[in-house]
Amino acid sequence: MFDSQNLLSGKRKYLLGLIFLSIICVIYAAFSMEERDDFEFAKREVLLRRIGHEILLQSGDRTSRVLPIQLLAENEYQISFEKEFTFIPDSLLHTTRRFLDNAPHSSNYIVNVLNCSNSSVAYGYAISKNKKDNIVACIGRKQPKACYMINIKFKPTSTKMVKRLYLLGSLSFLGFFSILFLRSFKSQKAIADSQVNQTITLGSVLFDAKNKKLIINEKTIDLTGTETRLLLIFALSPNEIIERSRLQKEIWEDEGVIVGRSLDMFISKLRKKLEFDPNMQIVVIRGKGYKLEISTL
Repeated sequence: MFDSQNLLSGKRKYLLGLIFLSIICVIYAAFSMEERDDFEFAKREVLLRRIGHEILLQSGDRTSRVLPIQLLAENEYQISFEKEFTFIPDSLLHTTRRFLDNAPHSSNYIVNVLNCSNSSVAYGYAISKNKKDNIVACIGRKQPKACYMINIKFKPTSTKMVKRLYLLGSLSFLGFFSILFLRSFKSQKAIADSQVNQTITLGSVLFDAKNKKLIINEKTIDLTGTETRLLLIFALSPNEIIERSRLQKEIWEDEGVIVGRSLDMFISKLRKKLEFDPNMQIVVIRGKGYKLEISTL
């Protein structure tokens, strides 16, 4: 009750641990998703190299190389070639569709053939899983031999977007819940600190919780830490019944051990130290708990 260890009750500790465990699980899921995506990206790059190879074969080039596939941005790739070539749009369209239409997460894409010299678009088309949304023009016109680059941009898959939204929502929820928990904890800690630092008047007795002392008629009586915590609970709720279970929980649960006889022992010790004031006593309320009775003069 006086420090962070006492303020964090068993349930609060378990709850905080659960929050951290949940965050770790979400982060693990995010990394697992990235690993799966990396595998899909690697497969996609192999397909793109196959497309480049087929394009060169169709142009009659069986010796020059397809240069390494470049990832320009997320879901956007570029196929480059060692030498100039020519292509027929029909063949390019059929080649890309043959390799990509049935590939995982690759059925929606845009193809742009760019001139190497100025990156202008020499030819392009868009393919959608829904065929009526396809955009294809100028087929049947053979393109002149030149240096070309082929950019292919894939539409982000709905599954991946849902996963991202789920992860974002989960992290946001956990973050919000953690903030609420920490604010509640800080608020409770501030309240407890303010209570501990004050001197409370109980009848003719001054209770100095911070220094663990009772001052009665200028006589000082020292209290143990447990006695101080116990008396503070009573002092904050004078003439009110305090349940036995609450006293056991707040005094001993954070220490991991609850012993029923320990409470009786400390109640007895505390009664003796309060005997100097006949108008104040701790009484047993059978079947319920204890009460600090303070009589008004």
